[in-house]
Amino acid sequence: MPIKTPFLATDSIIECYDSDGVFQGIVLIERRNSPHGIALPGGFVEVGESVEEACRREMMEETGLDITLTRLLGVYSDPKRDPRFHTVSVVYISRAVGTPSAGDDAKEAHLFHLSQIPWSELVFDHETILKDYLHDKEQC
Repeated sequence: MPIKTPFLATDSIIECYDSDGVFQGIVLIERRNSPHGIALPGGFVEVGESVEEACRREMMEETGLDITLTRLLGVYSDPKRDPRFHTVSVVYISRAVGTPSAGDDAKEAHLFHLSQIPWSELVFDHETILKDYLHDKEQC
């Protein structure tokens, strides 16, 4: 009997800064594929790469940004978090300088100030993840 495990993914909350080091917002993408809506950039880990490598690759593919991982926010594993199939996501907070540009699975890439997050448009469990992120920022 073959072993069946969840799909492994990685997402990142990219904190974007301008060249003077001024915070511009976080990057959220409009998804090209179903489920449609607004999401954190991310994707699946490929065989042979670490989660960290996959995160940097996915951020470059979807946002055009070269990120620096700053820390792990958490691992999200609720079997119902992705309507397509059971997916476990390792979520990082990262930092980038510049402006995102959509690519790969992202139809659009936008910067949102923390007070302007489009909560009602978020897909997957990204509302939970972003609330965890905001709670974490308050603790720092």
